Amino acid sequence: QGQVVESGGGLVQPGGSLRLSCAASGSSRSIYRMGWFRQVPGKQRELVAIITADGRTDYADSVKGRFAISRDNGDNTVYLQMSSLKPEDTAVYYCKVDRINGIEYWGKGTLVTVSS
Repeated sequence: QGQVVESGGGLVQPGGSLRLSCAASGSSRSIYRMGWFRQVPGKQRELVAIITADGRTDYADSVKGRFAISRDNGDNTVYLQMSSLKPEDTAVYYCKVDRINGIEYWGKGTLVTVSS
């Protein structure tokens, strides 16, 4: 019920693109919202993008127009398509799943490095 697994991180050059995936276990009917957060050493984890079960989205100002979040409710999977990547996007990206009972689950994170 609480397993959350991210994939798709890696090294990409500035201006490049990368797609992250996150798969959650359990029933899709129990998932209210899924989202992506990121964290760099010494800083707080910050919101990147979230999507609700009915498709409403929200983005951090720093990624608007460059990142797109989408969701496959049937597979309990959420994606983060990242384009026009910048060195400041370098971080560990975490997936979070909010269930309707109020419990939240986090993945272990996937590292994205933007560097030439």
